[in-house]
Amino acid sequence: MLNYRHLYYFWIVVKEGGFARAADRLDMAVQTISAQVRELERSIGRQLLKPAGRGVTMTEAGEAAYSRAEQIFHLGETLLDEMRDTEGERATRLAIGLSDGISKLAAHALLAPVLDTPSLRLLCHEGEHDELLSELALHRLDLVLACRPAPHDADLRLVSERLVASPVDWYGPVELVRKSAREHFPACLAELPVLLPTAHGALRARLDRWFESVGIRPRIAGEFEDSALMAVFAARGLGVFPLAELGAEDLALLRGLRLLGRAEGVADEIHAIRSRRGQHHALASQVVAAARG
Repeated sequence: MLNYRHLYYFWIVVKEGGFARAADRLDMAVQTISAQVRELERSIGRQLLKPAGRGVTMTEAGEAAYSRAEQIFHLGETLLDEMRDTEGERATRLAIGLSDGISKLAAHALLAPVLDTPSLRLLCHEGEHDELLSELALHRLDLVLACRPAPHDADLRLVSERLVASPVDWYGPVELVRKSAREHFPACLAELPVLLPTAHGALRARLDRWFESVGIRPRIAGEFEDSALMAVFAARGLGVFPLAELGAEDLALLRGLRLLGRAEGVADEIHAIRSRRGQHHALASQVVAAARG
């Protein structure tokens, strides 16, 4: 039979990027872990890792073994969660992936319809678009909210749909959003300090094109991947910033921010991406249905 402890050591070596880091994480000697991985290779009859510079990389067989190890140890985590749930009221789990560049305030608004679900256990993971899609394909996530759709890849078996295309408004602190600024919007953006999303998000490209179309060269004071963090810095006086109308309700949490004007023709898109098997997840379906409405 396969020795799952050996497989676990191999899995950790790959996740940590080498034997030394895996040894630090596991608090074990490098030689011990290396010997266990060699035992795994002997039992399988295939080389799984090969030298690459100062580290190691996976062989073709190693990539296949790692993919299966991901599924196996994820199932182990799920089993532990289910066993804990049997001790009390069963939790309703919803694992969401939020891609870099998506408006977190808008994402919160989309998830609002399910946040009152009894015994909800909400797991939110933020990461690169392709990384989250891989997690979704392995059924480690139930739903990914992203600023662009999934690529057409039959192997991933993913489906996506655009949930919203929300108009984008500009906000800022009271000391910057004065009457004169509002009257001269958007020209005032050439003088005011401007906060923008980073190039990770599709919204940045749309805003850059909008600036070009209105003939404005903004004075950029900061760039942020997280819209909520950008709003916090704006509230502290760093600058004015764009925000999708969908997420504007959460600005009530930040006093002193005022509407400056609307970026006409600019919309912040959010796409819902699910695996074909995950289309039947009740809470994920509820999020999508509420957005459609």
